[in-house]
Amino acid sequence: MMHEAGKVNKLILEGLKDLIKPGISTMEIDDFVAETVSRHGMKASEKGYYDYPASICTSVNEEVVHGIPSKKRILQDGDIISLDLVVEYEGYMADAARTYGVGSISPEAQHLIDTAERSFFEGIKYAREGYRLFDISHAIQQYVEGEGFGVIRDYTGHGIGSEMHEDPPIPNYGKAGKGPRLQRGMTLAIEPMITQGSYETDTLTDNWTVVTKDGGLAAHYENTVVITDGEPELLTL
Repeated sequence: MMHEAGKVNKLILEGLKDLIKPGISTMEIDDFVAETVSRHGMKASEKGYYDYPASICTSVNEEVVHGIPSKKRILQDGDIISLDLVVEYEGYMADAARTYGVGSISPEAQHLIDTAERSFFEGIKYAREGYRLFDISHAIQQYVEGEGFGVIRDYTGHGIGSEMHEDPPIPNYGKAGKGPRLQRGMTLAIEPMITQGSYETDTLTDNWTVVTKDGGLAAHYENTVVITDGEPELLTL
């Protein structure tokens, strides 16, 4: 079930890459997600989760996570947008996120987006049976900070399965050799969230949208990962 949910999650995020362009609203993104998930006989798990009102999180520029789609939020040339989606199939879930540029973006913004993605792949070098959880966290932090960016502290990755958020929490920073030992069959949502400047965050008055305190750009990259006795399996890639 998680494999099937992961396939549809990947399909949607790839489709959104082509949809995103200057002039569309974030609500149009949500409409595309809702229609596609329904067409595949699945569920967008974020909708209704603690009363969250949409099928996907759309976080623009300085918004880190949990941005709410709106007809009034029109994407502009040079924006970046982070898309976070959880797809559920027969009670099991797959979670993934991507950050995309809108139109022509700055080299600095592209570097931020690329670093978030590359840090994920640095981290999953240690997503193998026998390593410690914070081996992943440490590798992500080392790569991100080595590129001159900040690592969000207030929000983490997590276990996932029949619930969207399960143990263990997975920070994107920490000391190698710490945390629970990874075991075959664990399913983890590993998700670097990084910033241009300070990692400190605030939450807007909608009680959902998390922004960087200094107004710097943020990027987010996530996949659902299965620990095996060899290379990790990526259900959403």
